[in-house]
Amino acid sequence: MKCTTDGLAGFGCDPWWLILGKVLVVFVFLVVTVLLSMWVERRVIARMQLRVGPNRAGPFGLLQGLADGVKLALKEDIVPSQVDKAVFWLAPVVSAVPAFISFIIIPFGPTVSIFGHQTHLQGTDLPVAVLLVLAMSSMGVYGIVLAGWSSMSPYSLLGGLRSSAQVISYEIAMGLSFVAVFMFAGSMSTSQIVGGQQHIWYAVMLAPSFLIYVVTMMGESNRIPFDLPEGEGEIVGGFHTEYSSLKFAMFFLAEYINLATLSALATTLFLGGWRAPPPISTVWSGANEGWWPVLWFLVKLWMFIFFFIWLRGSLPRVRYDQLMKLGWKVLMPISLGWILLVATLRTATKEGTSQWDILIYGIGAVLVLLVVSFAWDAMSQKKKDEEIVSDLTTGEGTGPTAGGFPVPPLDAPHYHGVVSPAPDTAINTTHKEVPSGLR
Repeated sequence: MKCTTDGLAGFGCDPWWLILGKVLVVFVFLVVTVLLSMWVERRVIARMQLRVGPNRAGPFGLLQGLADGVKLALKEDIVPSQVDKAVFWLAPVVSAVPAFISFIIIPFGPTVSIFGHQTHLQGTDLPVAVLLVLAMSSMGVYGIVLAGWSSMSPYSLLGGLRSSAQVISYEIAMGLSFVAVFMFAGSMSTSQIVGGQQHIWYAVMLAPSFLIYVVTMMGESNRIPFDLPEGEGEIVGGFHTEYSSLKFAMFFLAEYINLATLSALATTLFLGGWRAPPPISTVWSGANEGWWPVLWFLVKLWMFIFFFIWLRGSLPRVRYDQLMKLGWKVLMPISLGWILLVATLRTATKEGTSQWDILIYGIGAVLVLLVVSFAWDAMSQKKKDEEIVSDLTTGEGTGPTAGGFPVPPLDAPHYHGVVSPAPDTAINTTHKEVPSGLR
């Protein structure tokens, strides 16, 4: 194969020392990003909550993350006696390794000269590079599920099951948000997607896809407001309840690496990647040449990381039914409708039809469908509320499943003036008198 610096053919032709150097740089970059993300998160949230934050380990507390890593590595490693030890040890590795692999296809910049050798500022690229990220994200879920199952704890198992359902739900919507980008770029290669945003970013051209991805990447990262696998109020600590020491640190590392990977993927697919923002690129012709694009990429990356931190300090945790409803009933239908609109627009453009006419009619059709959907949902919810109120007032729904939720029977001798039957008699669920607290 003839080596060149153009397109996908330019990858795989670097000498072995340069390939190893790129892998080492990506690894060090991710580890440093994790340490800085932990420090920035603590300082920012402390500022939002009128606290000081870490300020003892190193200047301004910059070494706090490193100190925590050393502490976790040196702590006693406690392994419960009933766990499946082989799977218990393997689960943290399955979570951490795919997180490192995903970042290898992210482009940091254009072609540069390193010790006289022309190379891309990117580990590697593939014709289906974005699908590699989705595949590694799916592999990371196995680590969480196996950790919950192998711990032989109901709390850990519940956290693992929650995570699998959550990530599957939001991964489908995330994949659908990429389809419109693939249509406009004509490729799944990350370097070619960045090249397709030379004149306008896809975040502007494909705003609905960008907004859907922003929501789904929060669900994929298992962080507030979507950190249901670690809901401390319901399942203690989630899938890693039984983990400690270095194995727990690997789960922690995987979470923050996924945070960086999702932010870098958003930058690559929707914000022009390493390209400078339009005001800078139009005024300065050399903004997208040499090593300067690395600066623009890092600025966009940290903007997304700050967005994650800002949401964690601002929003409460959602309920699990709200999480599933948002993923299956809102994000997926909107994604499918948007894909149909984009495909119609692209086809009509090739046939010479006016884009504005199709866009106006398409947006009108989407708005009508949304209005009808929300109206139907509101009417259905109103009908359910009326049925619940009717059951409570007539006494027909005072049984154990009244209102759709299981409630314990009234075993006490007296409950708000209602005399319950003797313990040895069956409870009459058709009793007409309603407790005053339910009226």
